[in-house]
This record gives sequence, C-alpha cells and structure tokens, in this order.
Amino acid sequence: MVTQLESLKKYSSVVADTGDIDSIIKFSPDDCTTNPSLIFKAVQSNKYSKLVEDVISNSKSRKFNDTSYQIDYISEQLAIAFGIELTKIVPGYVSTEVDANLSFDTNATIEKAKQIINSYEQSSVPKNRILIKVAGTWEGIQAVKKLEAEGISCNCTLIFSLTQAVACAEAGAFLISPFVGRILDWFKSNTSHEYDSSNDPGVESVAKIYNYFKQYNFKTVVMAASFRNKEEIINLAGCDKLTISPALLQDLSETEGDITPKLTALEASNSKLDRVNVNESSFRWHLNENQMASFKLGEGIRLFNKDMLKLKDLIKSKL
Repeated sequence: MVTQLESLKKYSSVVADTGDIDSIIKFSPDDCTTNPSLIFKAVQSNKYSKLVEDVISNSKSRKFNDTSYQIDYISEQLAIAFGIELTKIVPGYVSTEVDANLSFDTNATIEKAKQIINSYEQSSVPKNRILIKVAGTWEGIQAVKKLEAEGISCNCTLIFSLTQAVACAEAGAFLISPFVGRILDWFKSNTSHEYDSSNDPGVESVAKIYNYFKQYNFKTVVMAASFRNKEEIINLAGCDKLTISPALLQDLSETEGDITPKLTALEASNSKLDRVNVNESSFRWHLNENQMASFKLGEGIRLFNKDMLKLKDLIKSKL
C-alpha cells in the first residue's frame, strides 16, 4: 500500500514550506519555499549556527556606514545562504522573498529582486533555480511584470482573491501562492458558520483560481499554500503545486492510502467562470470590497515584516 504522500505526488508537485534543511532531505520535495518567518525560525533553532556564523563573519570584511546597514545585509545574505543550501537538495525551484516592507514600492522591489538574483549567481546558482517571492499588492504585481520581462521568475505570494490571482497571471507571473488556511482562519473568526472539509472557503478559493486559469489558458502555476490540516491538501490534490509544512508532510507520509485528484485541467478547462477585467482601479476596488482578502493581505505583510525585525534583532545580538 502506498502512502498518501506518495499518492499525492502522482497528481501534484509537492513543495516543502520550510527553512529546515533536514526536513527537506527527509521528504524529497520537488521545490522549496521560504519566507522571513521560516528563516527566523530556522536561525532561532540553532541547528544552523555554523551557517549563521559564516554569513556574519563574511559581512565583517565589508564596509558599512553603520550597524543597521550591516544587519540588513546579513539578513538578506542569510536568506540567500539558506537558499543556496536548499538548491543542493531539491531539483527544482527555491523561493526567496523580497522584504515585506517593500510591498508597496515597485522600484525598490525590482532593485532588491535583482540584488538577490545577483547574490545567487555570484555563488554559482543560476537564476532559473530561483523564484523571487513578492507580495500580491498592486505595486508588487507591477514589479513582477517588469522582472518577468527581464527573465527573472517570480512567485506572487499572499494571494487571497481571484482578482489578485488574475492580475498576477496577466502580469506574466511564473507562479502564484494562493493561501488556504489563512482564509479559513478569517471565516472562522468573522462568521457564525461551521466549516469542515466539505465547505472550506480556502479550498474553494484555490479551486476557483485553478479552474479560472485552466479555462482561460493562463500558464501561471497555481501553488496552494498555508494549510491548516491534511484534509485541505487532499481536497486540492491535482493542483499544479502544493507547498506543505514538515508536520503535514510527516502526517501524509505516515498514512497509507490512495488519493483521488480533486482538480483536473480537463474539467477545469470547461468551467463557466466569467472573465475578470483587472486594471489598477478595479484591482484596488475589488480588494477593498473583499474584507477577508484586504485584511489577510495586510496582516500577512505585517507578520512577515515583524519576523524580519525579530531576525534582525537576533543578528544584532550575535554581532
């Protein structure tokens, strides 16, 4: 009997959502995604103290105007150092995130993305192994449009609505990360309805995005993210990619059973979803009208920035 993880891999590309190198080796995913929260958690664990010490030591050979610039440099290089190690393990892509505090600055996002790619290439990691993660704000999506035109592939993250997803696809994003669990969190906290695997609003959101992309022949990859339980994963089997935490990968690997694909490109291509027209004003209006998406996007940016600041405080304590 195959495990659920083995069965799932027949229908969706499995991606590890972690900065924990040991977990990635264990589950043999195709790709890996990281974010400031995951990098902070990995550094905090002290499992990778040698990697952290090496980055800090290398920074001391450079000249900085003040300590804050050195800390910023170290935090960026830490994410890249983890990324380099991850490229040695997974055969596919590693996603590295642009600082959350640049989420509303198109030009700064483009500049930072190019810096990240340059750092990888200086370490002999080609840009076709890296996805630059950018928050799905209007400004972030415009940065993605320019970066993709220059051959830098992007992962639009913190996607909570079809409007965001369509804007990303029309901008030529290589991949989007629509969130599942955080949508469920919001509905549980803000409505009186009971939710289970049969009516999970996060699953429904991703399924709609997937169906829309296949119906209108968008090439952008849909990678569902932010799972709260194994049932959400099973109910999105067949999605292009699924990025999964080590705990849920463990659960899937320990449970025997076949998984049936719930999403298929053939069925999705026959969907009857109305075409969504997206420009800046309609994007901002639809996001404003979607209370859940508006709140969760802002919250996600705040939380990533909060953990980035925690990481910088941790770096400062080590200098």
